[in-house]
Amino acid sequence: MIPIQNLYYLLCYAWNRLPEREELLATETGAFHRPLELLTRVLLVATRRQLRQGLPVAYTERTEELGELRGRVQLAPTLSRDLLRRGRIVCEFDELGPDTALTRLVLGTLQQLSRTRSLPTALRHEVRVVMRRFPAAVTPELPTAATLRAVRRLRPVGQLGFLLSVCELIYQSALPTPDATGATRFRDFRRDETLMARIFEQFVRNFYRLEQRRFRVLSETIQWQAEAEAPDALHLLPTMITDTSLESPERKIILDTKYYAAALKPRYNQQKLISPHLYQLYAYLQNQPIAPEQQLEGILLYPAAAQALDVRYSLGGHPVRIITLDLSQPWQQIANELLRLID
Repeated sequence: MIPIQNLYYLLCYAWNRLPEREELLATETGAFHRPLELLTRVLLVATRRQLRQGLPVAYTERTEELGELRGRVQLAPTLSRDLLRRGRIVCEFDELGPDTALTRLVLGTLQQLSRTRSLPTALRHEVRVVMRRFPAAVTPELPTAATLRAVRRLRPVGQLGFLLSVCELIYQSALPTPDATGATRFRDFRRDETLMARIFEQFVRNFYRLEQRRFRVLSETIQWQAEAEAPDALHLLPTMITDTSLESPERKIILDTKYYAAALKPRYNQQKLISPHLYQLYAYLQNQPIAPEQQLEGILLYPAAAQALDVRYSLGGHPVRIITLDLSQPWQQIANELLRLID
């Protein structure tokens, strides 16, 4: 289980963002017992910063009964209500303001957290204080899969993208409740292997993207070095997409992350490497075209849980390393080990 203080670093890098000093101070001084407390604290700090800088604005469509002409006249509702006799009309117009989809989502997430009994009372009070700083024009909108997809399609970046990512993870941690207006319960998302596998993969890739300059870092699609009698048959081959590829003129490293409880599993009373993981990396190496004078290498990286492991092989003429990373050690040691891994 990853310590909550280290979880902040993992999430920042997974969301392609360097840790902020203000948030670091808040997370390092806080004695968090659950990941939800950390996410709430991070969301509060980021929201306060955004309120100081100014909320994003956008045009929203509004329909109102007015005493003067504005925008487009809605004739049908005007006549049906007999408004002309009173000198009023129904108008539809666009208005620039802070009531944007993302702002509504952030306020709705804060509203949900303010009713969560698993949070300390003092933290819930802070949430309510921040909520009162939002303009009255902003209508809170509880996060749903549909609203998150709609906001994600807007492609917010920087601080706004970070706010969306925090709200998204809070939503993914929520347990379904029969009463949407009641208090929401949350689970420890560190126990969700599928979610944590995605976070771990994004964390490793973006860590190298942000913390070193020797390699170009990307996730790439590798084409099969295959031929077929019928050209259409090649489309049946599965797609090979690397978790992380690090490339320089001299070296290329294909790094595959696996979020598993152990890098080894028992077979006939012996501990063995996990076959599909090794086969997958071997397929990547065998089908990867390389430039002249460029060395191709492979790494399988696991979080250390049941045991530590660091073994090296030569497979198909390529150096391969299977290694674990202890995510429970102090953050600086984690960072140093990741940098040493590609030296």
